[in-house]
Amino acid sequence: MKSISLILLGCGGVGRQLIHNIISCRPLHAKQGVRLRVVGVADSESLLVSSDVLTMEFDDHLLSEICRIKLNGSSLPTLATSGSCQVFSSSESTKKIVDIAGHLVRSTGLAVLDCSASSDTIERPLTSSMEDYDKLVSHPRRLRHESTVGAGLPVIVSINRLLSSGDSICLIVGSLSGTLGYVMSEVEDGKPFSQVVKTAKILGYTEPDPRDDLGGMDVARKALILARLLGHRINLESIKVESLYPKEMGPKAMSVEEFLANGLSLLDDNIEQRVRKAASNGNVLRYVCVIEGSRCEVGIQELPKNSPLGRLSGSDNVLEIYSRCYKEQPLVIQGAGAGNDTTAAGVLADVLDIQDLFSS
Repeated sequence: MKSISLILLGCGGVGRQLIHNIISCRPLHAKQGVRLRVVGVADSESLLVSSDVLTMEFDDHLLSEICRIKLNGSSLPTLATSGSCQVFSSSESTKKIVDIAGHLVRSTGLAVLDCSASSDTIERPLTSSMEDYDKLVSHPRRLRHESTVGAGLPVIVSINRLLSSGDSICLIVGSLSGTLGYVMSEVEDGKPFSQVVKTAKILGYTEPDPRDDLGGMDVARKALILARLLGHRINLESIKVESLYPKEMGPKAMSVEEFLANGLSLLDDNIEQRVRKAASNGNVLRYVCVIEGSRCEVGIQELPKNSPLGRLSGSDNVLEIYSRCYKEQPLVIQGAGAGNDTTAAGVLADVLDIQDLFSS
């Protein structure tokens, strides 16, 4: 049986779902000859570690308890009373994880899974400076980050397969926000932009502050990851990003409540006019990233109604990849691009994909 030791950073929706998936997949992994050993779990305040990472792991009961207390808003140290765990503060956790890695690398190895929204280590490492990015990708076999772009969709692996085969990618166009995909497909039916955004918020598609989605920065970060994958040495500041709200409606100028009550409806006319103009050309509007040569931009584009992106409805993600081999008809990747279960499944698949790096 091959043993893979894990430390999980982040106990939010994705982190907890990942723990549930690890537990529920025990029989499947056993048939595959793999055992996932969780030896540490961290949140933004503390790190919970097995008393002896070489011989002990968190059993499934403890893992379930971690999910339960985090869902209820409690802290990890409440589970350290049994003596089977050690607790470290957030300021101590980085050093401790490095120490654990040093111990385990000489035996079975260690996988660190970052499912956090924290920037306490390096802020969004795959989209930070090129210096940080180069360090991170210097050992490509040891890094997996499929879920950073398309949750559970095979976006990164598909692009890597094309590139490693010698195919040259000339254009990527993608709708990489389930929220904005839903919004743009719904306004086609004549519904006011403000009404659609409010509905999306009620359905849980948006962040608590919808401007976090409408500003386009989440899509821009995903576009940057793809652009760097293609070899473009650019930073986030190099990407042209179209925000769907003006600066005077930004978080510093207007509260969430005021934006929803008074600001959002002021955006209706402009979006309605753009929808009508696109329709008169036989097109539809989609909020997409476009990566073509050195150009990388994010915003609303008119696209043919009968194209894969034009047919998009609901909160799916769609990516069109044009290359030498896919010149006339693009390689299309489509499916749910968000959700805790989908994202956690993508992370788990990444772990299993590097199992050959671990000893039995």
